[in-house]
Amino acid sequence: MRLHVEVTGQGKPLVMLHGWGMHGGIWGDTVTHLAQEFTVHNVDLPGHGASKLQGEFTLDEVVAILDAQFDQPVTVLGWSLGGIIAQHWAARVPQKIERLILMASTPCFTQRADWLCGMASETLQQFAVELEKNHVATLRRFLALQVRGSENERELLAALRAQLFSRGELDLTALQGGLDILRDADLRGQAADIMQPTLVIAGQRDKLTPLGASKYLGQVMPNARVVEVAGAAHAPFLSHTETVVEHIKKFLHE
Repeated sequence: MRLHVEVTGQGKPLVMLHGWGMHGGIWGDTVTHLAQEFTVHNVDLPGHGASKLQGEFTLDEVVAILDAQFDQPVTVLGWSLGGIIAQHWAARVPQKIERLILMASTPCFTQRADWLCGMASETLQQFAVELEKNHVATLRRFLALQVRGSENERELLAALRAQLFSRGELDLTALQGGLDILRDADLRGQAADIMQPTLVIAGQRDKLTPLGASKYLGQVMPNARVVEVAGAAHAPFLSHTETVVEHIKKFLHE
């Protein structure tokens, strides 16, 4: 299948992967700023936005679709679920990924006995149950968690809600598959093998992917460094756009 990808700007290619339940439109002004210096490939993941889903939404399948989409090495910016996909892509096809930017991301979204930097598995399972009953209410609840504690929390929540269905309904199978990835993926074992230069951008007040998860990536990935955005929660590119863009441009021009 072919993904829906909006291409803007000029310069080296930068692929942007959004988070669960959203689409490429969520990036807003971040795309505009980055397109001034890079060729931005703003992706709608399968079953999200204008990209149709054919088959299952699994981590391996999504990476295979992305890899077939691009025929040259790229830099990948992944937010939240998009960051998990970006990590797996970099580990699976290292020759295709030149650099990584992981924003509000984690190698393991769900808590485990040896991993406390995540969401309780019971909470995520409840999301899965509620998704089948009322996907709109479930998505709205997830949006509220993303901005909780952030500066300008109300304004950010309004902006997220305005974007949620701006590209039409989301595919329920894709939403369920995305939750499965968040529940099951544990990429800690491959983090040390991801050799690409990596910028990890963390929101100081992030409740979904706590700061400890970003610090773990910065410690374990051989060529990673972490920048912390003060006052930001799970969507620093919305709450602190200029700061985030400045960090990204500095990293990509090194």
